[in-house]
Amino acid sequence: MPNRQLNAEELQVARKIFADVKRLILKSAGGDEELAWAIRRKVTKELGYAERGGPNERRKLKTFMRLQQKNLCAACGFELPIRGPVLDRLEAMKGYKEGNVRVICHDCDRRIQEERGFK
Repeated sequence: MPNRQLNAEELQVARKIFADVKRLILKSAGGDEELAWAIRRKVTKELGYAERGGPNERRKLKTFMRLQQKNLCAACGFELPIRGPVLDRLEAMKGYKEGNVRVICHDCDRRIQEERGFK
């Protein structure tokens, strides 16, 4: 399923939020460029976690799914490699939750991402 896209009005709201956050970071840093950079990095990381969950959550889910799938790639059925299998979301917006993810091998991930229009 394609990801939800913002309409023109929603895009304006998102741009305003982004501009407000940038201003708040600059104000909070008080002219210190290194501090502004560090705050931006932290905010970026936390927003990523808000969407994807933390690394430990995803690691536990990947281990659980590997067991559920009997260590086989959910796309091609071959044995998953020890290193590098991918926790694939079926619907991005639903996040990394049981019932919305599967573990696939790197080759299948690359193929599926191309099919979805991501390169």
